Amino acid sequence: MRRAADRDRGQVAIEFAGMLPLILLLIAAVWECVLIGYAFSLAGNAADEGARAGAVEGDGACASAVMEHVGGAWGATSSCGPESAGVYRAKVTLTIPVLVPGLNTGLTVEGEAGAAMERKVP
Repeated sequence: MRRAADRDRGQVAIEFAGMLPLILLLIAAVWECVLIGYAFSLAGNAADEGARAGAVEGDGACASAVMEHVGGAWGATSSCGPESAGVYRAKVTLTIPVLVPGLNTGLTVEGEAGAAMERKVP
């Protein structure tokens, strides 16, 4: 009877070693989904802050507000400007990272926002 129990020693360690790559792959996939969601949220918030600043102070304030709310590793670009309907628009484009910001996939996320103009446009 003792020999049958000895044959099963280490079975859990072998099963864990076989499943570990799948577990790590699943964690990496979930983390990537979190980063994609955060990129959407970050782009939208930066566009909103840029539109507010631009509606009051102009294009330079818009671009600087966008960059203030987005870290440099996200590869952010922005375009800001007034529209004819009295609305100031800001559009922010971020690159989607691979596992950490700075390692980019080349795919982009866009956030767009508008705010009512609070100054006269020349």
